[in-house]
Amino acid sequence: MSAPAAQPSGAAPDPTSVDHRPPAEDWRRLLVLYWITSLVEALGVSQIYAFLPIRLAEMGMPQPDIPHFVGLFSSLIFVFGLPIVPLWGVWADKYSRKAVIIRSALVEAVVFGGVAVSQVPWQLAVSMLLVGFQLGNTGVMLAALRDVTPRHRLGTAIAIFGASSPIGFGVGPAIGGVMIDGLHLPATSVYALSAALSLAVAVMLGLLSKEVRPDVVPSGRVVRLAFGAVRSVVADPQVRRLFAIYGTAFLARQMATPFLPLLVQRLEVGSMGLASAIALVVGTAPIAGAVLSSSAGWAGDRLGFRPVLLVALGGSALTVALMPFAWAIGPLAVAATLFTGLNAAIGSMVFGLLAVDVPAERRSATLNLVYLPLYVAGIVGPAAGAVVVTAGLPVVFLVAGGVLAVGAAAVLRERTRPAGTAARAEIAEG
Repeated sequence: MSAPAAQPSGAAPDPTSVDHRPPAEDWRRLLVLYWITSLVEALGVSQIYAFLPIRLAEMGMPQPDIPHFVGLFSSLIFVFGLPIVPLWGVWADKYSRKAVIIRSALVEAVVFGGVAVSQVPWQLAVSMLLVGFQLGNTGVMLAALRDVTPRHRLGTAIAIFGASSPIGFGVGPAIGGVMIDGLHLPATSVYALSAALSLAVAVMLGLLSKEVRPDVVPSGRVVRLAFGAVRSVVADPQVRRLFAIYGTAFLARQMATPFLPLLVQRLEVGSMGLASAIALVVGTAPIAGAVLSSSAGWAGDRLGFRPVLLVALGGSALTVALMPFAWAIGPLAVAATLFTGLNAAIGSMVFGLLAVDVPAERRSATLNLVYLPLYVAGIVGPAAGAVVVTAGLPVVFLVAGGVLAVGAAAVLRERTRPAGTAARAEIAEG
């Protein structure tokens, strides 16, 4: 799509300047490319979460210390990346979305390679800190998809894209379980494979994807534009509420996910091996959850995004709170499946609401920041879990369920408000 002339900094956009010609990139083709990109990223990150307790044990860390360090190390993933997240969205809109997305894949290759060669805990910690520099690509991909996808296909497209992450979180541990327990390969080979896949994704995007420019190209200083985008999110009550609700979902997920492998260790795994049991609960089972989340897009297009969001939040709260009471690997895997699917559905519904509620001139900047709650929760959630786990492993999951219940209550309260500009915008675009 050819870009219109840049708007003067701080000026209101001219509606007549928006390019309404058919996009140069087919939305289905772009969805496939971005789906693969998101899948590979989630695949590698999930392997870090799934096999971190095993990796720390391999490095000689005493077993009683591992739960505490699992929480602390998991919080390192987002520390360095958080301050520069707003900049990636501005750089993408101002210069090139394609380049920003490829940058993320290249950094992933470096990160997963670093995890593979780490020999002692401090080296592993440094490698996990580098994950922060690969952030900022998902919002850019969402903004590009929104610009090329027809409105009547938007909920389905976003839900399909949203399913790529939970599928990646399923495939990653499953591959690791086969490599470690089945092929008897060292854990380093698991991360080396993820590094190679990330390099392949960078090449794929470079050769097959096209540039998708925003309708309104920002002009002005990058830092001013970045923090202007943050201010616009904070100043908009509707967007602020959606970000807060999304933040509660992420906080609960980031609090519970690092400790799932420790729940598996408490159960009898039989002859499958510990890595394979972890892969079943943390990995393979959530693939079915991704299928469940895809159906949320269909339901959102027909029933409305907010009712589906309310159901997903309430269901997530229940399933995560029940996880510590699973008596065998099978029930725990079922709970993990439901939790992953419902959590992914929360994201799809929030993406959909932002895509239709936010005006066109602010839509790209807002969607570029859509994972900002994840980055904050990615630091706070595991760190809080590291503190809460001292009261017992089940307490972590009960607290996570309480956080999700708060989010559901907020959506329920939101539904009692009179219909405002956001609702009218959804009707107008529908």
